[in-house]
Formats: sequence, C-alpha cells, structure tokens
Amino acid sequence: MRTFITCLLVITIVSSVFSQSAINKPFKPGEKLEYIMYYGWIDGGVGTLTLTEDSLNNKLVWHSVLAAHSIGITDKIYRIQDRYESYFDPQIDLPVKSIRDIKEGNYTWYNECLFDHEHDTVYSKRSGAVKVPDNSYDIVSAFYKLRVLLNEETEIGTVIKIESYFADEIFPLYIRYKGIETVTTSLGTFECMKFSPVVEVGRVFKTKDDMTMWISNDKNRLPIRMKFDLFVGSLKVDLKQFEKLKYPLSSKK
Repeated sequence: MRTFITCLLVITIVSSVFSQSAINKPFKPGEKLEYIMYYGWIDGGVGTLTLTEDSLNNKLVWHSVLAAHSIGITDKIYRIQDRYESYFDPQIDLPVKSIRDIKEGNYTWYNECLFDHEHDTVYSKRSGAVKVPDNSYDIVSAFYKLRVLLNEETEIGTVIKIESYFADEIFPLYIRYKGIETVTTSLGTFECMKFSPVVEVGRVFKTKDDMTMWISNDKNRLPIRMKFDLFVGSLKVDLKQFEKLKYPLSSKK
C-alpha cells in the first residue's frame, strides 16, 4: 500500500514539471477519486482522495484526505489503514499543515507537520525543524497543485529531477516522459500521457523502469492507471469511481 501512496506522489510531481500555471485549476472542492489495487486476480486494496473547503486558524483552506486500506484476503493477511491529510492555501496551493497516520500490520506511525514557506522550513512533531527547498509540498497538496495541464510538446525521453518533502525527509524523484498511449479500464478507453519514474533498484524493483503511470490527456489530468513490476509479481492500480470532477472525463468508450 505504501507503494500506491508513493506512486500518487510521483504523479503529482510529474504534473508540475510540465506546467507551473494554476490559473485554470483542473479540480474543485467536492471532487472524490476512488482507486482499486489488483495483485494478479486478487483485489488487494482501495484508495480514496477527497477535497473539501475548510478553515484553519480562521483562514479558508482546502482540506484533502488521501486514505488507503487493504481488503479481502490481503486484509486478513496484512491489514493496512493509511491516512494522509493536507490543509493548503487555495490561492497558491502551498500546504499549511499535513498529517500522516499509518497503520500497517503491527507498525504504526503518526506525525503532523507545519509549513513555514517564508523560511523554507517544515516543523515536524517527530523531527523538529527541517530546512526544505523553496515552495515544498506535502504528498497530498502536491496532488492538487501539480495536477495542472501537461505540455504535450515535451520531448519523449525527457528526465526531470524534483525535490519533494515526504515521510519526514527531502525525497528526490526522477521522472521520464514516454509519450501518448491508449489505456482501457472498467471506466472506458482513455488517451493518456505515459510516465516512468526512475525507481530505486534492489528493494522491490528489478530495474529502474518498473513503475509506469498513465494520466488522462484531458483537462482533468487524472491518474487512470499505475503499474508496478515487482520481484514478486505485477501490481496494478486503476481509477474505479469518481465524483464531481471539474470537467467531463474524456473517454473513447
């Protein structure tokens, strides 16, 4: 399940690389996305991402929650309940506060972070003050800020390095754009932009290109599918349901 969460982080950073303009945001409060994770023929888990209006310290913020949990056989073998929250400024999309609440088997982890963008510092309850790159995002606020329109003119093969703040550390990511590809899921057939993050070899992945993502080539820029080729087999994550998108989802079905 942690692989699923990390993949969403990578997708958000991919989106920011190709366009920094947030004038026409591809989302709005009320949007809800639901994903299902398959391991072979087994449904292993589900993940949901919601966005609502809220207030924090008497200021209007957008509050997003990314929650993932195991289901079926997987839940009986190794129960997972992960929850990430972000409160971010709807004008500039920078995070104000983030929460990470992890329950995986017997392992638990809880942390809260406050973002001081004026001083490029994150105040973590667990790690104290941490210096971060300018305009750093947590995993969830990044999903919204960085889900902007991608630039189709980007050359195939381009690799971009991005610094992000994730799991209480600065997390470098390398992402390669691989062009346009058609993907068919239970929701229909979609024209997507294809990306391959350069992952760390040795722990879970056999090669640096064992993770692939497909993002809808429309105004929503939704992650449609994610695929992981692991040492123990292939893992696939598909968009299953959605509510209150800002734009109609473009399907060829």
